[in-house]
Amino acid sequence: MSDTVVVGLDVGGTSTRATALTLAGERLGTGKAGGGNPTSHGAERAAAEVLSALRAALADVDPNRVAAGTIGLAGAPRLLADPNGRAAFDRAWHDAGLRCPYAVHGDALVAYASGSSEPDGTILIAGTGAITAQVVDLRLDRVADGHGWLLGDAGSGFWLGREAVRRLLADLDAGNTPGALGAALLTELVGSSDVAPRPRDTVDATVQAVTRRPPIDLARLAPLVVTAATDGEPVATALIAEAAAHLAESVTRIRPAESTTPVVLGGGLLIADTPLARAVRAEVGQRWPSAPLRTAGDGAAAAAWLAARELPEVTDPAALHALLFPTP
Repeated sequence: MSDTVVVGLDVGGTSTRATALTLAGERLGTGKAGGGNPTSHGAERAAAEVLSALRAALADVDPNRVAAGTIGLAGAPRLLADPNGRAAFDRAWHDAGLRCPYAVHGDALVAYASGSSEPDGTILIAGTGAITAQVVDLRLDRVADGHGWLLGDAGSGFWLGREAVRRLLADLDAGNTPGALGAALLTELVGSSDVAPRPRDTVDATVQAVTRRPPIDLARLAPLVVTAATDGEPVATALIAEAAAHLAESVTRIRPAESTTPVVLGGGLLIADTPLARAVRAEVGQRWPSAPLRTAGDGAAAAAWLAARELPEVTDPAALHALLFPTP
């Protein structure tokens, strides 16, 4: 059992992380590469990043020791349904020296597994986008939101950025002097917090600055909202409260009111101690007071754990999970 190794990958749009660990919870190697999501980057480039991360994680490990692996990524069903994409990932796996099978799971399941070993529960993710999923027997069941920036992702980083700019534009239209958040947005978007003598000129410049870039780029403004809310800025504070309500509401669509299973919070906006994370915790705690509330951790390690729990020699997956994700 000590010779057996499992491999896990957490594949995102901006980075790919891999880890190799033993069934005793010892981490033998890690690797990091660029974005490996085939939807964002194309199958061949994505597979190249996966291979790079795998090679780094296996630098000091004999690939023949690896008995199983899991790849977690957003849009997993699309990869599984695309023969060319799956073939590219198969080649990357083979080129890394691996001959064992591997499973592909959605990133939401991997995020859940990084926060809980319980077979049933809920994962709420808020980063650039936002999605909620119910987990049953460690499989994704019902899903809420995750509809993308145009149709959904309420409470996400994109949503915060867009709503902050909307409120700034409303203030400028009304002839009001922007507050601290508005000033920070103007500086970021047009290079100065000064409002032109004719406010409509500043409105036009702001709109042009936003529309010149891809819509999803509005998510980069979310940290400005979080920082302003930390300082107690009224507009930012109101936006954070509204975002938290949206995120909690998405959970209510799929999670029974009487449920006591764990709720795991994931994504860049919820794993750190920020005003939004605290507001979401308060909303979830009020609606499901008996539910354990957890925070997502190392996705690559969670993917490896999902692979390990399928092996017959792993008789106590929860104990292995506790070794990988010790309670603070």
